[in-house]
Amino acid sequence: MTTVRDIMTKDVKVCAPHDSVTAAARIMRDINCGSVPVCEGKKVIGMITDRDIILNCVADGKDCNTSHCHDSMTSNVISCDPDTDAHECARMMADHQIRRIPIVENDEIVGICAIGDLVTVDIHVNEAGEALSHISESTHLEH
Repeated sequence: MTTVRDIMTKDVKVCAPHDSVTAAARIMRDINCGSVPVCEGKKVIGMITDRDIILNCVADGKDCNTSHCHDSMTSNVISCDPDTDAHECARMMADHQIRRIPIVENDEIVGICAIGDLVTVDIHVNEAGEALSHISESTHLEH
């Protein structure tokens, strides 16, 4: 059984709640992703996405340099344990239509699993593809 611990990224870039959304956007740009965990210390309290920034800051005409991550983030975070089976992680991504899941152990972030991490394990290609398909379907339905 392949667990999330086997495939997750351990060096996770995070934002603090009072960091600017510009700082979050820079992290997204630098690591080429669309979401970043928002943490108080090592405790995940939210996720901020590029979409959150556009809808909750830019579209409202707010200054991205002075708006804080906690003002734009999603606070209902889906996470999993490092010992979660990678198949289950793929199912969670599909069910919740997300591309990155923080990996939490003892209430502290220890990694992150992205949809791309799942496709690195051959056995999970179909599940990761299905997860991405569900995510993409919802994105196209919103337009």
